[in-house]
Amino acid sequence: MAAYFLIDILEITDAAKMEEYRKHVGAVVEKFNGRYLVVGGPADVVEGTWRPTFPVVIQFPSREQARLWYDSDDYRQLKALRLTASKGNAVFLEGL
Repeated sequence: MAAYFLIDILEITDAAKMEEYRKHVGAVVEKFNGRYLVVGGPADVVEGTWRPTFPVVIQFPSREQARLWYDSDDYRQLKALRLTASKGNAVFLEGL
């Protein structure tokens, strides 16, 4: 069952660190069989109060594969870089 990592970057606090993150994260996502479905772009809120700032959706073959990526040694340093360079919200979602 497919799984998704949804993150909404609310604020970038260190642009240089985020640029470094962006340069390297795609290769690590691909290594774990992930693929980007959404990277920013306009959002039309039709219900509720959520106002996405910079949403990113990454699809993985399974929740287990998504967690392997998120918790991997390959992503650990990049995740730390992103967490020190930005503020946001992130969740894992399972698909059908």
